[in-house]
Amino acid sequence: MSNRSQLLEAVALAQAGDWDAAHNIAQDYSDSTANWIHAVLHKMEGDRWNSNYWYAKTGGHQYEAFGQDISAELAAIQQSLAAD
Repeated sequence: MSNRSQLLEAVALAQAGDWDAAHNIAQDYSDSTANWIHAVLHKMEGDRWNSNYWYAKTGGHQYEAFGQDISAELAAIQQSLAAD
């Protein structure tokens, strides 16, 4: 995955609470992992409709899978990126 470092940066920014910077990165890509990050960011924002829109583009991830545990979901994305 050629955008791995950018997506890892987006996850780190989201974990640090910099929603805008993380969103700016995530919206630049259209692969399933970028879409998953995008979905989580909108979950953080409290925009369930928009979040579900992006979850539908992830290839199988669901809004409910992590509930509201954003930290655990971001950690899962980070692990997924590290494994690629």
